[in-house]
Amino acid sequence: MSTTQQNDPIRHDDPAATTDRPRTTSWWLHGLATFVVVAVVAVLGWFLLADPVTSPLGVYPLPFNAALFWALMFVVWTGFNLELAGFARLRQPLRGIVYTVATVVFAVVVTWLLATVLGGVAPDFAGSRDGGTGYFAGALFVLFGFSTYVLTVLNWQHWPWTDMGLRQPMVGLCEVAFVFVPTVLLYVVLGVPSVAAEGAPVMSVNVLLGWYYSIIVAIVVTGLTMENWPWRHAGSRARVAAASLVGNVALGTALYVGLLAVCKLIVGAETVALLGDAVHQFPAQLGVCWVAWMILWGNAFGNKPTGLGTAANLAVRVVVTFALAVGTFCLYYYVLAGGLLHEPAVAGALHGNALGFMDWFALVTLLYVVGFESWGLPRPRTGTPTV
Repeated sequence: MSTTQQNDPIRHDDPAATTDRPRTTSWWLHGLATFVVVAVVAVLGWFLLADPVTSPLGVYPLPFNAALFWALMFVVWTGFNLELAGFARLRQPLRGIVYTVATVVFAVVVTWLLATVLGGVAPDFAGSRDGGTGYFAGALFVLFGFSTYVLTVLNWQHWPWTDMGLRQPMVGLCEVAFVFVPTVLLYVVLGVPSVAAEGAPVMSVNVLLGWYYSIIVAIVVTGLTMENWPWRHAGSRARVAAASLVGNVALGTALYVGLLAVCKLIVGAETVALLGDAVHQFPAQLGVCWVAWMILWGNAFGNKPTGLGTAANLAVRVVVTFALAVGTFCLYYYVLAGGLLHEPAVAGALHGNALGFMDWFALVTLLYVVGFESWGLPRPRTGTPTV
């Protein structure tokens, strides 16, 4: 992916990248086929790797979720910031295979190093900590990394590095290196105290997850689904970057309040009482369903509609992806998590943790549409533009 083309790294719909697959189909059939592939692979992969009943590994929910979060971080760094530099020269399906293997190896190694090496000198990160909390403490970095690094791509569009004349892989390497500093600062100030055995956290881990993930939702919904609207109207690229930074924090905070209200309405007052403080985490649970659908919609369904006018295009995308997210949230918690995925009950009729399976679904989506470029499927017809 060339930085001069200003491609959206979360969306991979460049026809030039798929010239070896002349077959075409309609945009909605392509999207539906992609969804089926991702859903089947996600469920079968879950049975093998994470399912508390069928998997032989015994890693549910941790350290599986920890490795999952680091796998997502690897995809963000290499797929978004670096735009697949080093992988793009490979042909499919070798590219997808190598990229998937690299993702898995990175995730497992980092999870092991944090839990054993760092955990050996800092007990808060030890894998032996009760309930796998040490694994979670190390992986919590990804919560902040997913905001800062995705922000620099979707909302900042690689500013200021491309303005300085840099090209890949230097653009991505600069982003990964320089953005690491504020990401670590956020992690140390907000994240570590919330999961440390001792200390005074700024907010509980449930509130932190719910609120901060809502900021991630704001970044994805404005940067991907709404094509960087309204921040793109701020003026210069520096002003767009500043507006998106401040605006997404404000929008994310508003989304936290709104998503929390929606979640309480869905689960009911009795379940809310049973959840206690944990209910404040549920904006993240609904938010991850929304992010998963926005990624899938932008990649597999061409971010439709594209021909209704700007306001209508953006509004319909937001409504459609949010409606799909709410439906997925209900289907997951009340049907799939307990009945198919064998996850334990949380409170009342609720089962599972969407930050596990839905993040797994999002990872499979990204590996297939970015790493494998939806290999094996006909591409959407050029007569149905994907913006």
